[in-house]
Amino acid sequence: MTRTLSDSLDVLREGTVIPAHPLALDADRHLDERRQRALTRYYLASGAGGVAVAVHTTQFEIREPRVGLLRPVLELAAETVRAEAGRPFVKVAGACGYTAQAVAEAELAASLGYDAVLLSPAVPGADEKGLLERARAVGEVLPVIGFYLQEAVGGRYLSPEFWSAFADLPSTAAVKIAPFDRYRTADVVRAVAAADRAAEVVLYTGNDDDIVGDLLTPYDTAGGRRWFAGGLLGQWAVWTRSAVTLLEDVRAARAGDHEALLRCLTRRPELTDANQAVFDVRGAFRGCIAGVHEVLRRQGLLAGTWCLDPAETMSPGQAEELTRVAAAYPWLTDDAFVKEHLDEWLA
Repeated sequence: MTRTLSDSLDVLREGTVIPAHPLALDADRHLDERRQRALTRYYLASGAGGVAVAVHTTQFEIREPRVGLLRPVLELAAETVRAEAGRPFVKVAGACGYTAQAVAEAELAASLGYDAVLLSPAVPGADEKGLLERARAVGEVLPVIGFYLQEAVGGRYLSPEFWSAFADLPSTAAVKIAPFDRYRTADVVRAVAAADRAAEVVLYTGNDDDIVGDLLTPYDTAGGRRWFAGGLLGQWAVWTRSAVTLLEDVRAARAGDHEALLRCLTRRPELTDANQAVFDVRGAFRGCIAGVHEVLRRQGLLAGTWCLDPAETMSPGQAEELTRVAAAYPWLTDDAFVKEHLDEWLA
């Protein structure tokens, strides 16, 4: 099948599972290319509709000159998808920094065949007008996905007026809503629905603390009923095959399947419980990346939990919490699926 940009953006618009791609390192904290490719292959085989690369889960330090991994990790994912996807698959690249840096990163992503840019809102000192101007500039390179990030990991309050204006930018394709706050989540949904381009902007949950709640909730707004189309999530970087099945259940529940609705409602608090272990909520999110790595290490996809920052490790008790939730919710794990295919992904 010949893949085109419109095919990939159709996947984004229809709604899908988009894992936030981790970074595979060896014991010397160098890029492990074999395992980096294996992760992308895992997401492809799991049925995900895309990946987001060079985002928080990939570690922002990849941009530092001493590390120099921004281009290599973007290239590895793009090459693997291009060679092996065989279907429309949306490639999202994270972009950070002030306007010049964000535009340069978007240009790099475009040169490698990426379909859209997830624009980090962490820009110290920038006001809402400045963030809109930056988004407009990046949007001249690639379609943009807005990002409402929780304050615990570097986000900030952004007004409903900002989100309406953001949705009305000509290249805005989607908004990832991840403030971990019900009030702010509803603010953004209503603000996007009130925008002139509302019908052209899809909503993705990034609220790892209530994934199922977001996906099941209809919002009746003045502009009509709005739903979250899918999720772009760090939580979905692990147990991804089960995430794809969960989204299928959500769609069945929305269509009136009562048994599917009951399964989703049961799994709503269970997935939140699992997320607190993976993201290290008790440790104020300090071990969130290492927690993702630990799940993948236990499955054999990663060789260790190493992060670029040696101080970035799991918190005391986090490993035990991961063991507990994996045992408590067997529907959540995809260990058998990974075991069946691991050798081919690592080849």
